[in-house]
Parts: sequence; C-alpha cells; structure tokens
Amino acid sequence: MVGCVSSKRHQVWSAVIVLPLLAALLGGCGSSGNNDTYDLSASAKASGPSVKNRQILIPQPTALQALDSNQIVIRVSSSEIQYLGKSQWSDKLSKMVQSKLVEAFENTGKLGGVGVPGQGLAIDYQIVTDIRSFEINAAGGQKSAVVEISEKILNDRSGTVKAQNIFRKVVPVSGGSNPDFVRALDSAFAGVTSELVDWTLRSL
Repeated sequence: MVGCVSSKRHQVWSAVIVLPLLAALLGGCGSSGNNDTYDLSASAKASGPSVKNRQILIPQPTALQALDSNQIVIRVSSSEIQYLGKSQWSDKLSKMVQSKLVEAFENTGKLGGVGVPGQGLAIDYQIVTDIRSFEINAAGGQKSAVVEISEKILNDRSGTVKAQNIFRKVVPVSGGSNPDFVRALDSAFAGVTSELVDWTLRSL
C-alpha cells in the first residue's frame, strides 16, 4: 500500500487520467496540523583529493515549484503527483538540500572553505545545482525513491562552466509506512550526495 497522501494535487499536464485504484489507495488523510516532520542526513563518503587551495560557494538549488516545498512528493503516474499525508520536510526542499550539501562538503575537510551567499567568502567556484527529481515513484509495481540532481561547477571569476554532471539514485522502498518512504528518499539522497561531492573534489 502506498500510504496516506494529502488530497492536494499538482497536475503536470492539463489532461490527467487518475486510475481509480490508485485514487483509492492515496485518499483519506488527516489535517496538516498533525504532520510528522522529517530531516535529511548529510552523510557523504568522498574519496576525492584534497583541494585546500579552493573555496566554493553553494547557492540554493533550483527546482520546479511542485518539488520545492516542505511536502513529500509521491508520483502516482507519469503525469500526476500527490503529496505524502501526515508528513513533511523540516524546511523547503531546496533549502534543506543546500544546507546538507554545505555540511557534506565541510565534513570532508578537503576544501579551503565552503560558504553560502551573503557570507562574504572569497570564492573560486560556485556549485550550481538543480533538483530534477526528489520523489517516491509509485507509478509501477515496485515503489522506489528517486533523487536526481544536476551540477555545474562555475568559475566565479570568469563565469565559465568548468565541468557539469548529473547524479541519480533509485532506492527500492522497503515497507509501506511513511517512515519507510522517507528512509528510502534519505538513502537515495545520501548516494547522490556522496557521488556529487566526490566528483566535485576531483573536478576542481
């Protein structure tokens, strides 16, 4: 069973066909006042080289409005998403991802400095990211967490892109409860973060 998803919907296409079975599985949720709140971990296993002579800036990632809220996205078909009921992120998704990326890079101890806009850090490169997917895919038989983030390493002095890449992880969901869904999303995000941090260190 997919679990409880709020009745609020975001339609990706103008014409959407909702399967009656999925509609039944995803209905019947309580009020948002009783939502459980979840955070993401910042674990990253980076084996990239030390680049102590480099300082990086991590702006807030971009994302489509449907993703960029504190609601947890469930994709019920290729053309429709809903939101996991009685659950929410601790902050807006893009702010959470930014904070966890900063923490992951700092935890490596391999950079001269890691900052966010407004801190006045002398920057060599900006790590520009876009959240393309951050959802539970319930459209098929096997529910899975999908996280995909694109990255550009932008030279802060010249404005040129030094390197770019896309990182994607798909993690099967074990169980049907809300914590099971969040646990799978956290695992997928941890995998993406590790690859992103490691690749960035090798590319600077």
